[in-house]
Amino acid sequence: MKKYVVFDIGGTMIKYGLIDEQGSIIDGGETPSEAALGGAHIIEKVIGVIKDYGKENTLCGIGISTAGMVDTKTGTIIYANKNIPNYTGTRVKDILEKEFDIPCEVENDVVCAGLAEQCAGAAKGSRVSVCLTIGTGISCCIMIDGKVFHGAGNSAGEVGYMNMFGTQFEELASSRALVCNVAKQKKCSPEELDGIKIFEMAKAGDHDCIHAIEKMCDMLGYGIANICYVINPEAVILGGGITGQKEYLYERIRRNMERYLIPSVSEKTQLRFASLGNRAGMLGAYYNFCMKH
Repeated sequence: MKKYVVFDIGGTMIKYGLIDEQGSIIDGGETPSEAALGGAHIIEKVIGVIKDYGKENTLCGIGISTAGMVDTKTGTIIYANKNIPNYTGTRVKDILEKEFDIPCEVENDVVCAGLAEQCAGAAKGSRVSVCLTIGTGISCCIMIDGKVFHGAGNSAGEVGYMNMFGTQFEELASSRALVCNVAKQKKCSPEELDGIKIFEMAKAGDHDCIHAIEKMCDMLGYGIANICYVINPEAVILGGGITGQKEYLYERIRRNMERYLIPSVSEKTQLRFASLGNRAGMLGAYYNFCMKH
């Protein structure tokens, strides 16, 4: 049976696993990214994991899901923010293929999550779907006829930068925005709060938290509606940290989304939460590899 090693590289952790040709993760683990040490350090960690798996397995390929903008043809990181110093310009595909003499494919982590949901999760069966990852920022994967739509410069789906009300979408509707709004009302530092705590307080009746969540859902509905007018997806999939609050959030987001959509679009657009959890990045890395080989 063919085996592949897959990675989901984030700013905090590197998740990794061994996956078979049926798409089943047969072994896995994670290690701190230690991102502050830079891109080269992350690649050294990846190489170490591959060497360990290679001791007892014949590996047929390497799939990488990673933070940052990716040139998918060359497998190069074309932009990474300051959270991973010196990652921009890293030729991940070239480095790993030269080291191990097996094929490697590299894709952005949000795209991999969306690809996984399309192939095996909440968007399965949809011809057109968008998967929004909502965390400290907001990003999006667009899937059309089973393929990722990358745009002319590999930056399609950067919806967090959409201009809304004189600022950006992610400054109004991300988990970071939620925390900052509550902190402002409570006159405390954002470091004293987090999303989980805010939802717990809201469920206990805290009016500041309830109001901030309603505001976030309003802005999510507004932003999603604008995306729907352009893309016209069958399914909008919501992923990221908010999936842990789907029972609390679903009706609120759906209601606001419908407020901003004309009925003929709203009635044909399904809203769902991502279903694959922490496996999505690794599974997406595998599916991306398979599509190219």
